[in-house]
Amino acid sequence: MGRVSRRAFAVAAWATLAGLPAAGDAGAVPRARDTAGPGAEARAACEMRGMWLATVANRDWPSRAGLTAAEQRAELLTHLDTAASRRLNAVILQVRPTADALWPSTYEPWSQYLTGVQGRDPGWDPLGTAVAEAHARGLELHAWFNPYRIANHTDPSRLVASHPARLHPDWVVPYGGRLHYNPGLPEVRAFVQDAMLDAVRRYPVDAVHWDDYFYPYPVAGQVFDDDAAYAAHGAGFPDRAAWRRHNIDLLVRETAAGIRRARPGTRFGISPFAVWRNAATDPLGSDTRAGVQTYDDLYADTRGWVRRRWIDYICPQVYWNIGFAAADYAKLVPWWAEVVKGSGVRLYVGEALYKAGDPAQPAAWQDPAELSRHLAFAAGLPQVRGHVFFSAKEVAVDRIGAMARVVADHYGRPAEPPG
Repeated sequence: MGRVSRRAFAVAAWATLAGLPAAGDAGAVPRARDTAGPGAEARAACEMRGMWLATVANRDWPSRAGLTAAEQRAELLTHLDTAASRRLNAVILQVRPTADALWPSTYEPWSQYLTGVQGRDPGWDPLGTAVAEAHARGLELHAWFNPYRIANHTDPSRLVASHPARLHPDWVVPYGGRLHYNPGLPEVRAFVQDAMLDAVRRYPVDAVHWDDYFYPYPVAGQVFDDDAAYAAHGAGFPDRAAWRRHNIDLLVRETAAGIRRARPGTRFGISPFAVWRNAATDPLGSDTRAGVQTYDDLYADTRGWVRRRWIDYICPQVYWNIGFAAADYAKLVPWWAEVVKGSGVRLYVGEALYKAGDPAQPAAWQDPAELSRHLAFAAGLPQVRGHVFFSAKEVAVDRIGAMARVVADHYGRPAEPPG
């Protein structure tokens, strides 16, 4: 069975199990995309509909550390079933949350989020199972890695004795209550690439995915201590900021080339914090007033990676409502559409499903229709090729029905991912 026919068959089957109308059903709910203008229907038939499945701190899965292998597997399959029943077509699974692994890595220890003990074999292969079971349901599986985060604490002695961060303490920088690998060291850059590409060589993942963690988010009153690395490797750069951006640029460019060598056809996507630079900082920037700018604070030239075509897709985390003063969804998404125009890089929009119905969020997020309005707005921009929802727990629980509204309004039929 070919990829397209397999996808249509699998999604129709899971939609039937979930009680949703399958493609062509007379009762299919009309979608906002149906009236979104020329070409919208074709885009809807081939668009990203993804969800993040986070493992760090057991956010989404496993529900807690220490479950049996059978329990872990059952929970994973339930998440995949839920994605298929919502007519999603991709799951972005976090497989290297804290310099560890959800597969039998030759470079790093088994993740503590599986067994509760870092380095302990869980008795099964989560990533291998996820790839096979996702594909059986017509879902893509994107392997999500965090390049530099070692631990959500600052005590190296809590890491397993064989951990590379303990074997190479000179690679490690404590900052902001966490341990980080130092991006300024060439040996670190080579190691983290090897650790990530190990999974790409072993498994037919559809994409390698990074989120928004490069240099760590700034913490007031703290300094990321890379003085020695800068002294050793920073010659020729106008300042430390330019050198740091160069370090991240190298990681992106080299990883892209490594993926092509390891498994041709596997894509490379990045999901950054959505503000590259504010227009007040740079006339090329967005009409925003964000307190964080990836170019200046995380040393991540997200716009540059698109314009240089180093990545296959970008999925900015546009985690604000339409009309939010400091970072308006209706201003940021068109800005990103202009960035990708003519580049060949696909644009997906990261959506803050986790905010829907959260009483701590602004009034807009108490409206179940807010996310549906996001998709209707984006449908008018031909560069937007889909959306990804954070995250799996909220896709399943759907606190106020915001995800159900998205499905009813926009996902009336199955769709192939853009590929």
